[in-house]
Amino acid sequence: MPLVSATKMINDAHAGHYAICAFNINNLEWTKSILEACEKAKAPVILEVSEGANKYMCGFKTVANMVKNIVEFLGVTIPVALHLDHGTYEGAKAAIEAGYTSVMFDGSHYPFEENLEKSKEIIALAHSKGISVECEVGGIGGSEDGVTSAGEKADPEECRTIANLGVDFLAAGIGNIHGIYPADWQGLDLQRLAEIQEATNGKPLVLHGGTGIPYEMVRSAIERGVSKVNINTDLQLAFAKGEREYFEAGKDQDLKGKGFDPRKLLKPGCEAIKAKVEELLKAFGSYGKAA
Repeated sequence: MPLVSATKMINDAHAGHYAICAFNINNLEWTKSILEACEKAKAPVILEVSEGANKYMCGFKTVANMVKNIVEFLGVTIPVALHLDHGTYEGAKAAIEAGYTSVMFDGSHYPFEENLEKSKEIIALAHSKGISVECEVGGIGGSEDGVTSAGEKADPEECRTIANLGVDFLAAGIGNIHGIYPADWQGLDLQRLAEIQEATNGKPLVLHGGTGIPYEMVRSAIERGVSKVNINTDLQLAFAKGEREYFEAGKDQDLKGKGFDPRKLLKPGCEAIKAKVEELLKAFGSYGKAA
């Protein structure tokens, strides 16, 4: 199945009160593991790539071609969107040119009028090519690709203005944070989320920083309009744990079984990714939705 825009899967999730999991990928192994798990679960999925990960994997075209070829080779039948995560203005244009089927333009660090103007341009360009667009209002706490935010909560009126541009789904800061949540984290502001949903007339919303939020709290957010949940750190932690256990057990020292073979070295981490993906698909409701 060819890569698709994320619009239909997000709209279906919004109508059905579940969320699409958007998993960040970092290499071929992560991409393959996520796709195999989602295909087995018959769950639509968004594969996300930050600009930093794009650079690490040798550019937008390399990533787009890799994902398309893996999807074809595995015979994937579920809907798969390739999405730029926290894209710059220039990065969003490059991703569109390279064959991404969805892009996020993150103009949240600009003055609002500049965010608005650049968002409008990216939306027009992407929609002319059948590509879905995510924009951001407010701030997601922490740092990602050099953009740091204290986690400013989104203004519902600003969300309304961006939504009226025709953006497909909207990231709005509600106290969420990239990476590991601190012990004194106050939780998601579900009241602000409900206000944003009302102000945007039911626009599908995106929850960044999905790792570490209690599942029940995420499900409460889904009931209030979140239709896409971003997952990165969860898979990093699962992969690292799987690899650590392999090395601590000394399995890489099995010379006759070639425990040092990279395919064997990476397998425990990949299997851990698959298990975590399955858990998250079930937790956020998309499991079986592409059956």
